[in-house]
Amino acid sequence: MARGGDSELTSLTLTEQQVRDLVERMLKSSGRRLDLSSPFVDAALPDGSRLHVVIPDITRRHWAVNIRKFIARATRLEHLVELGTISPQASRFLSAAVASGLNILVSGATQAGKTTLLNCLGAGIGSRERVITVEEIFELKLPLRDVVGLQCRQPNLEGHGEIPLRRLVKEALRMRPDRLIVGEVREAESLDMLIALNSGLPGMCSVHANSARDAVTKICTLPLLAGENISSHFVVPTVASCVDLVVHCNRTAHGQREVTEILSLGNRVENGIIETSNVFQRIDGILTANPSAIPTSDKFARAGYSPASLVEER
Repeated sequence: MARGGDSELTSLTLTEQQVRDLVERMLKSSGRRLDLSSPFVDAALPDGSRLHVVIPDITRRHWAVNIRKFIARATRLEHLVELGTISPQASRFLSAAVASGLNILVSGATQAGKTTLLNCLGAGIGSRERVITVEEIFELKLPLRDVVGLQCRQPNLEGHGEIPLRRLVKEALRMRPDRLIVGEVREAESLDMLIALNSGLPGMCSVHANSARDAVTKICTLPLLAGENISSHFVVPTVASCVDLVVHCNRTAHGQREVTEILSLGNRVENGIIETSNVFQRIDGILTANPSAIPTSDKFARAGYSPASLVEER
């Protein structure tokens, strides 16, 4: 097991039958199945933890069971400031960005705190907005009064009835959303999300990446999986025009989650590369603002914010 980001050895020992019985009990509430025809399962437990199981002959001999427990230490950006994950200036800037309807991409490695940050950003959405969330497995918990959560569905025993993320994104657009949040983009659903954001619908999503710029490259590449008729000549300018910010998370060697950079995307594309600038960057362990890179988006102005004043020391 791992606690606080560090692995620990426990004295607990279970027989193979006990492991099978436990997994069966945990899957009862999810409605998902695990058998030879479907040797993987990804499900949410009643307390919000995430269960992932793989069985032989995909594994060599034993069942591989992984449970990720989410400890809700932060539900708002102010809580992340208290935990040292983000600076007060960056918190004010991101709060204004969410309130202004900027499109935000949250990036980071596994266990870097992407879901927690996405929850905290979502908490800043206006109380009168209708929010549709789309996820593979329910993880987002937004403290808002009008939220509709959608999750994918696995195929049945006959191989029918599967509902992938792409279908959910398309269905979400028919549900009168004021804001769209995609839990994580991994494949061709990124194209449908970009088309939605490019139509004027504000949104947020997360993506696995090693840096903010790698996240931009990835979000420009994933839509190409949608088909041969999709080219980078369409995708790259679309990303440049509809994605405003990339917030990159990192987990330190001691298990501390921190925001390492906030990247602003410009509308300019040169040789297939989108112009970007670091609004915030962690220097000597401190998340420092770059006043010359503060974006001058019309969305800030329409919402009554002055971006430059948001990052001033107080």
